[in-house]
Amino acid sequence: MHTLSRSYRGLGLLVRLNWDRALTGFVILGALTAGAWLATL
Repeated sequence: MHTLSRSYRGLGLLVRLNWDRALTGFVILGALTAGAWLATL
């Protein structure tokens, strides 16, 4: 049971780290899109 709990905690950390990377990518993509849209005005 202890091993299962430890594995679950490690998996949760991995998901949180990848979520942070994905969110950063979306923010950068949104900023580039907003910049391109403002340049067309």
